[in-house]
Amino acid sequence: MSGILDTVNQRTQLVGQNRLELLTFRLMRKQRYGINVFKVKEVLQCPKLTSMPNLHPLVKGVAHIRGQTISVIDMSLATGGLPITDPENRFIIISEFNRSTQGFLVGSVERIVNMHWEAILPPPEGTGKSNYLTAVTEIEGELVEILDVEKILNEISPVNEAISDEVLAQKPVFEEGGEEANIVLVADDSSVARRQVKRAVETIGYEVMLAHDGRDALIKLQELAQEGSIYDKIALVISDIEMPEMDGYTLTTEIKKDPNLKDLHVVLHSSLSGVFNEAMVKRVGADAFIPKFDPDELSAAVINAVKGQE
Repeated sequence: MSGILDTVNQRTQLVGQNRLELLTFRLMRKQRYGINVFKVKEVLQCPKLTSMPNLHPLVKGVAHIRGQTISVIDMSLATGGLPITDPENRFIIISEFNRSTQGFLVGSVERIVNMHWEAILPPPEGTGKSNYLTAVTEIEGELVEILDVEKILNEISPVNEAISDEVLAQKPVFEEGGEEANIVLVADDSSVARRQVKRAVETIGYEVMLAHDGRDALIKLQELAQEGSIYDKIALVISDIEMPEMDGYTLTTEIKKDPNLKDLHVVLHSSLSGVFNEAMVKRVGADAFIPKFDPDELSAAVINAVKGQE
């Protein structure tokens, strides 16, 4: 499996076409899972793991890989399954999420599948808030689950969501009955990410409209635009990149080509890492890119974006 991701940089042309590539894998049960290739740095046979004091129960141990010490998370245990008892016979997926690198211990790794985001659907109704699904799809007649890794990581190492006094001192003051737009539309398929962004945006004085994916966000914006000028209502849009049905790049493209929406300020906010993001932000016309999740950085970007439009 060591060479499975050697050509990842050649796949950037998929981005912006509402397409992605999933690396599929299995845990200890038969269920099949998928992770976006762009979040994967490497796949390898699990090396020797070292146990350390006070590790979180979901962390199997730490591994020393290419000069870096990486926590290895038992993904079977993290999602409510049985723990993986023979890690030496299993694989780890080295991944970058939210400015950190970690390993996901999985039962087996299969292959990369080229998909269209429209084939990636929200979890079925009735799965409940405690599940770890962010999306599902079907490959060769088999249901493939896409895990909400941000939720798992937040349970292991919760993010500090407090905004500093320095940033709070810059927040705008809205006059009661004033005409300025004070709603921020937030599009993200992760319940944890939506809550984090909502809290940050509301703390600096804005109202929040939530969307579960890019298509949901676009429909909400188009409906608002039919009622009158969108710029009297929406101050800016904050969108994740990876979302079922329509990704953030495609959402941005659709906004910028719609005459009623094209001047909306769009901030892409994603756990995706890599230099290709800079090029993609320019290609689709987004106004900024912010890696997840730093409450000060996000809040300052919202404040500065709105000030720049005044």
